[in-house]
Amino acid sequence: MKINIRPGLLFDIDSIAEFQVKMAFETEKMELHLPTVKLGVSAVMDDPSKGKYWLAEVDGQVVGCLLTVPEWSDWRNGTVLWIHSVYVIPEYRKHGVFKSLYQHLTKLVNESSDLRGLRLYVDKTNLSAQKVYEKLGMSGEHYHLFEWMKS
Repeated sequence: MKINIRPGLLFDIDSIAEFQVKMAFETEKMELHLPTVKLGVSAVMDDPSKGKYWLAEVDGQVVGCLLTVPEWSDWRNGTVLWIHSVYVIPEYRKHGVFKSLYQHLTKLVNESSDLRGLRLYVDKTNLSAQKVYEKLGMSGEHYHLFEWMKS
């Protein structure tokens, strides 16, 4: 199976938003409001400083996506890309879709004079995703993520 990785484009907004709604419910049983998610995806497309979507295609069909969000690191004097909103449609899981997306990003980092690395967070209960990330060489040893969200 040939997996093609490409940037998300304006005509992908609906697909990306639908993936995010499915991912939130699947991983956290959270029901997101699709029109709000579409506005959020559109905001990224309208302002590249917010991030960039990457899509995985097989035979022209989008089968997975993720969002990279830049974070300046004063420790490294460069940018770290946070990986957010990972989703692969169920029938394409365990076929290298996320691995292809991840390898595309590591190549971008390795070829860039500014990019320093990749980070992501994962729900503590999502053990299958954690195994995938560890298998690709990522480490969860250094940090715990804390958050506060306005109601």
